[in-house]
Amino acid sequence: MKIVSIRFKPCSRLYDFDTNGIDLKPGDEVVVETDMGLSIGKVILGPKEIPNSEVRDGSKESQTFKKVLRKASEEDFQQREKNKELEKEAYEFCLERIRHRNLPMKLISTEATLDRKRILFYFTADGRVDFRELVKDLAAKFRTRIEMRQIGVRDGAKALGGIGVCGLREVCCKTFLVNFAPISIKMAKKQELTLNPGKLSGLCGRLMCCLSYEYEEGMEESEDYMLIEDRE
Repeated sequence: MKIVSIRFKPCSRLYDFDTNGIDLKPGDEVVVETDMGLSIGKVILGPKEIPNSEVRDGSKESQTFKKVLRKASEEDFQQREKNKELEKEAYEFCLERIRHRNLPMKLISTEATLDRKRILFYFTADGRVDFRELVKDLAAKFRTRIEMRQIGVRDGAKALGGIGVCGLREVCCKTFLVNFAPISIKMAKKQELTLNPGKLSGLCGRLMCCLSYEYEEGMEESEDYMLIEDRE
């Protein structure tokens, strides 16, 4: 069996799919069926061969690999562009209904599957939100399956993007960070930074991810120094 690693959004997690006998290479855009529905993704890594022995014993969980359906066609790309119009309409309508129902939530983005069988709405909120009536409004309007997904504020900032508080570049989570590492005030103290929440917080309101960069480098230098002392 051959598998490829596919990414659906920039700086997002990689997912492995069975090539299904299709000749693929990095950069190819393909149509796959996810748990949400049909989506277009880009091949990032592979193809990679999995030995038949591993396929049989399930050590790679190969039985759960979904298959690539086809290389994306011009029709698929056109459908994706049409879906952007639907996503915009869905966002604006959902935002209006949130305000109408005075729900304590912030709508971040919308996403429609390629086959339009489902529309996902991503939002942030301080706690749990009773959005059952909102879902009824959305289902009545768009006549398809509606799914609400509450995400964290860091994921919200990643989705929206923007210039970082450094004023020099777009936020790291939007440009290259795939996963969020734990950030603590200890990192700022170790670097002797001013413990001012306004200066240490990013657009998301949480401690900036970049606090870990020089902290990790400093820890490595400290470990090297300790090793030199030990040798002496």
